Amino acid sequence: MISDKKLFLSLSILLCIPLTIAFFASDRFRYPCQDPKNWDTEVCQKPRCEVTRTCPDQIFKSKKPVENVNATCTTCQPAEGAKNAK
Repeated sequence: MISDKKLFLSLSILLCIPLTIAFFASDRFRYPCQDPKNWDTEVCQKPRCEVTRTCPDQIFKSKKPVENVNATCTTCQPAEGAKNAK
């Protein structure tokens, strides 16, 4: 019986620890420029943020669609050893 009480107490503590951390945790950012509130501050303006590469446009690289993927490149050269895919 005593071992069951210890097991229950141990499990309840292990369950309460992550819940407490999640409840009391605040938003934290690795870089100050990740926080949208700081985007207008001097720290997040170029050229100061370019030195550490923490500018918002460098942190959040947009995934723009690539256009003309199949376009013919007049200045491109095939890599050495590359086989013709045709």
